[in-house]
Amino acid sequence: MHSWEYITDAVFIKILDLIDIEDISNVSKVCRRWKELCLDEYFWKKRLLKDWKIDPTIGIKKGALSWHDEYIRLWRHVPIVETEILKEHTNQVLHVSFSNNGKFFATCSKDGYVLVWDAGYPARIRHYKDMKTFSWKYTQYSKFNASDTSLLVSGVHFGSHSNTGEIAVLSLTDGNFDLQCRVSNRPYDIFGTWYTDSYLISGDQHWLGNLISTSNLWLNRASQETDSEFTSVMNRMFRFFNRSASSVRGVMVANCVTPKSHFTSPMIENRPNFNSGDSDAGSTTSKGNKPSHTSINQNPPGLSRTIDNLGQGRLWAGDPDFQYWRSTESFSQAPNAIYYTNYEAPTVNDGDSDADMPLGAGPSKDYVDSDDTYRQTRSQSMPNTTAQRQESQYYWSEGANSSSEYDTDEDDEGNVELLDKREKFLIFSTGDETYTPHQIGFKRIPPFAFNKRIDPGPTLAERVAHRRELQLHPERFEHENVDADWVAQRCDIVDHIIELHGHIIGMALSPDHRYLYVNCRPWPPNYHIDHPLDPPPIAQEIDIHVIDMEMLKPVGKLLRAHKAYTPNDECFFIFLDVSEDYVASGAEDKHGYLWDRHYGTCIAKYPHEDVVNAIAFNPKDPEMLVTASDDFTLKIWRSRSLCNQLEIDTSDCGKGAETRSKIE
Repeated sequence: MHSWEYITDAVFIKILDLIDIEDISNVSKVCRRWKELCLDEYFWKKRLLKDWKIDPTIGIKKGALSWHDEYIRLWRHVPIVETEILKEHTNQVLHVSFSNNGKFFATCSKDGYVLVWDAGYPARIRHYKDMKTFSWKYTQYSKFNASDTSLLVSGVHFGSHSNTGEIAVLSLTDGNFDLQCRVSNRPYDIFGTWYTDSYLISGDQHWLGNLISTSNLWLNRASQETDSEFTSVMNRMFRFFNRSASSVRGVMVANCVTPKSHFTSPMIENRPNFNSGDSDAGSTTSKGNKPSHTSINQNPPGLSRTIDNLGQGRLWAGDPDFQYWRSTESFSQAPNAIYYTNYEAPTVNDGDSDADMPLGAGPSKDYVDSDDTYRQTRSQSMPNTTAQRQESQYYWSEGANSSSEYDTDEDDEGNVELLDKREKFLIFSTGDETYTPHQIGFKRIPPFAFNKRIDPGPTLAERVAHRRELQLHPERFEHENVDADWVAQRCDIVDHIIELHGHIIGMALSPDHRYLYVNCRPWPPNYHIDHPLDPPPIAQEIDIHVIDMEMLKPVGKLLRAHKAYTPNDECFFIFLDVSEDYVASGAEDKHGYLWDRHYGTCIAKYPHEDVVNAIAFNPKDPEMLVTASDDFTLKIWRSRSLCNQLEIDTSDCGKGAETRSKIE
């Protein structure tokens, strides 16, 4: 008579491999021997790699105790249960962001409202503000400051194809939701972000000529009540020079983790020497957003294919098979990451990085007004009057460029305030060959000395010198004959640029500010740019590039998981978010997506009825996340484990689409 006692360990493990994961816990309760075998590390490693289709060369996550625990984490502790659907917004929901303490989240919408919600179960509205009373058409982005006492909200003014907007700061103290300040802002380029707990960054763009402009970034006090008309509430931080109709976009601030040796000279990383009609490609020195093209990698990762084999898995906007693909595509398992170097999810620094205080997020996006559809477009307002064609007397004077060299000592009269003694990073998207953002720019921010007294302006001698220069070189101030090199020399230099060879549509920092994740729709291999206003076509697949902020180099990317359909001139921003273990992003294919940072595999997809614009983790409990969609709804997703803790009945709850393989 045969007995289960005589089954060898190897045979038992093979039997376990044929059992669905939900039943293995029941098997482990039969006896002590079976329980020990059900915890076999070799079995769980093999099962994890098989079920999530993970590259077997990738080792266990740093800090993980066992493969069994890793499997349980990806199965039981990933947000997958749709616990709530919030329908309080009456139009497309564009953005969602959490407070740093994880107790609240804020949402922005085309209905013109900003809502602040309690993050408990069930979620309830705590504050709301109708920004249409301030001539806003809609709200598009929000960000809590480090202490969660103020909320930054940016929006767009009323008007057909309006390219003007504002940033508002709303108080969250004492249960109030009062307006603290309003700051003029260019909404489609700069969403705004916090520099410190009480100072924020806004931006504008000044057109100088055909395809040439400057982007100005301003540091603003969040509370602008003053006792004197001479008290300054804003200082200019940087002025960047833009070529090819480009601009500085999606400004973020990060704690600086890169050694200063990386900034000995401006440079571009990952830029092949494509013939794009740039006559300055061989220059070794440059100003503004035109750094040198030296030390160029001729064959960067991801650009080895030719036009002949372009059809290997990619569809490009305008492709004749595009509409057919949209109607027949089945959302299959997303491929794993491609690694350039050994890539590990980082641990939080123990130094002065202040990892618990995220300092900015989210590039800007452009919207085009229409009756029923939310989209984005590139809307430029070029100068066309004599007054617009000439700069102010002090604007281009040698003393105006004060952002590169800071005097960090406070003056005796107390007119200068040192805001933060730490060095920080300014991160933004930009471009030098086309108007679409295709590069990531980095600018080191020394400790900023805020001038609290308003500058009375240029002296008489400075005004006379400026007038003489205008008489001697009038061509520099004419709209059609701007001396680009002369202007660029009076702008701030971008310290480092990484070329991504595609249309950048989103950026997010890891919680410890060690890695930058970038949504990018790639250009075709061996692309050619004939004119700045005619960029290459972009793929429908979105790549997530991973950039090491310590080395300022790409370390890997996630390929062909989420989709976008709009062409260059309508392409809009897709927000993504990063937790310690996961990265998540919205998409135009009516799904949100979740990847494991270490294993590089897609874990879950979150369905909506329309485009998913944004996704955000609870920073204190990443087992909860929120998705925001054009279908007018917000969805809250929680893990199975968290649902058990909150005693949520999940029998009637929806579920996300798990990519884990299951035993049939």
